[in-house]
Amino acid sequence: MGFAESACCCYRKKGQTLTTVHAKGKTARVLPQSLERGADAAARALELVLASLEDSKAEDIVTINIAGKSALGDYMVVVSGRSSRHVMAICDHLISDLKDEGLGAPRVEGLEAGDWVLIDTGDIIIHVFRPEIREFYNIEKMWAAPDIEEGTLLH
Repeated sequence: MGFAESACCCYRKKGQTLTTVHAKGKTARVLPQSLERGADAAARALELVLASLEDSKAEDIVTINIAGKSALGDYMVVVSGRSSRHVMAICDHLISDLKDEGLGAPRVEGLEAGDWVLIDTGDIIIHVFRPEIREFYNIEKMWAAPDIEEGTLLH
C-alpha cells in the first residue's frame, strides 16, 4: 500500500454515500435518538429536566415559557443550589441525564466556578445559581415581565 492510499481516509464507490473512516473507532452520536421535533419534543425534554432537578434537590425551580418571546428556545428554567458544590452536582447530574436520554450533549458555561451555570439544550435554557448570585441578577423577573404591546413605548 503506497503513501497516497494509506493517507486517504475516505472511500467511495459509485452509487454509495461517502463514508469516513475514523482511526479512534466509533464516533459520538450527534443527533438525538428521537426524530421528534417542535413543541412536543420541548415539552418532553422539559419533563426530563424538571425530574432531574427535583432528583438533585435543586431549590426554587421556576419555569418560564419563552416560546414566541425569544428565538433562544421554548423554555427557560431557573434554579438554585445551596452552595457551589451543590450547583456543580446539580449540573453534572442534569448533563448525564440529558445524554442518557439521547438528547445530545448540551452547551455548558460556568461549571468550573459553580456560581452561575448555564446549560443550553437547544429547546431549553437552564440557569443554575447560588442563591446570592440569583438574587443579584434576578433574570426570571426580566423574562417573566408581561408582554408590552407594540406602540405603547415612549420614544
